[in-house]
Amino acid sequence: MKYEVKKMEEVRIDIRKQEPERIEEAKRSSELCFKINHTMPTSPDCKRLIDELFNNTLGEGTIINPPIFTLLADKVKIGKNVVILNGFKCMSAGGLTIEDNTMISLNCTIATNNHDFYQRHIITCKPVHIKKNVWIGVNVTILPGVTIGENAIIGAGSIVTKDVPDNALVVGNPARVVKYLDPDKFPKIVE
Repeated sequence: MKYEVKKMEEVRIDIRKQEPERIEEAKRSSELCFKINHTMPTSPDCKRLIDELFNNTLGEGTIINPPIFTLLADKVKIGKNVVILNGFKCMSAGGLTIEDNTMISLNCTIATNNHDFYQRHIITCKPVHIKKNVWIGVNVTILPGVTIGENAIIGAGSIVTKDVPDNALVVGNPARVVKYLDPDKFPKIVE
């Protein structure tokens, strides 16, 4: 799967005047999340519902453990061999890309949209891009417009408000770089 995510300008949506397609996708996603979260997690039915939620576009070997919630699953692209643990929440109006071999731990939240400070019926949207081989710790929050670089680690409880460089270990609120990992020590992944 080729990933092309360009930094984009903020998109503004008036939630009082939503497109019918957006309303329908929100309903579809919400209902499927409810069904997933009330189905035995190890059952074939649960896997089928997760595949349906993401329009059968999940990369090979990807595992998503319920409960999960996303309001607009059609705006989410997930690569191969991604593991997402329980409690994943995503506000995806701005678009979310998760590349191959990424691990997302318990209770993580990714927000690609927010509200305008003054006109609160306007949501402001910017995509989030998580590159290959990223490890996101427990209870991390990633905010709109952020790109997480390849091989990066986001420490538990961090709030990521700006881009994270490749091979960086970031922690805190707001998350800041505390160390760089040696890229030569990562095993080479054969595609």
